[in-house]
Amino acid sequence: MNIDSWFVTGFTDGEGCFLISLSKDKKQITGWRVKYTFTISSHKKDQALLEQIQSFFGGVGSINSKHGPQSIQLRVESRKDLAVVISHLDKFPLLTKKYADYELFKQAFMLILNKEHLTMEGLRKIVSIKATMNRGLSEELKAAFPKIIPIARPLVKNQKIQDSNWLAGFTSAEGCFMIKTINSSSNLKNVGVYLRFELTQHARDEYLIKSLIEYLGCGTVHKNKEAFTFQVTKFSDIRDKIIPFFAEYPINGTKLMDYLDWCKAAELIQSKAHLTQDGLDEILKIKAGMNKGR
Repeated sequence: MNIDSWFVTGFTDGEGCFLISLSKDKKQITGWRVKYTFTISSHKKDQALLEQIQSFFGGVGSINSKHGPQSIQLRVESRKDLAVVISHLDKFPLLTKKYADYELFKQAFMLILNKEHLTMEGLRKIVSIKATMNRGLSEELKAAFPKIIPIARPLVKNQKIQDSNWLAGFTSAEGCFMIKTINSSSNLKNVGVYLRFELTQHARDEYLIKSLIEYLGCGTVHKNKEAFTFQVTKFSDIRDKIIPFFAEYPINGTKLMDYLDWCKAAELIQSKAHLTQDGLDEILKIKAGMNKGR
């Protein structure tokens, strides 16, 4: 199955990471080795999806399980392969605040292509860029480069969803399809069920998350500490908007299995089967096999 360009960008918005690392190396003119890495991490069950994305990029990088016992990672490190990723993300740009890290990463990457990293002035530019990315500089780098001033972080000016495949990719990375239970006196088990779809992001992506209400024509947004969650629980919205949307713009990876099970539960609720003991038992069985239970 071919994978859509915007889907890849959406999944990267969820699971991608841009890294610049520096390590001492006496063989280098500056005494430091600079390494650039682009990664996409996922659960090991999603190896097939990462292989699809790797193939989409022309076979760049390598997939390994060194990131953790339950995780796998597509790692891209060579200049030639990174150039392929950069070319794609220039044409199909990221929408979350991760775009700023990408722009910084690209600035630093251009310094390497121009061989500026071989001079102390160029190296300091790279360190200044790294100081603004992700978690900034380690204590070791702060001590080694005490006068470094982090450069200004680029603004993310456009967070408008341009293609629905982006949302399919982003949901494949960050979305959650859930069957929730509530107390109810309408059956022997005193349990009722309802469905929930949600997407959660850091508060810095407040605008993007809130824009989903208009884009999908349903849902609400709630803030919890440093995060915003877009949530749909109204059954008619799930039936008439969410399920048809992902039927047209498919989820990929193991989350597709959760979505399909979720749809089965929706069919049972639509037919009022959840109001019977047998129907409720079937939905609870589906719930037990979803998400962490799969």
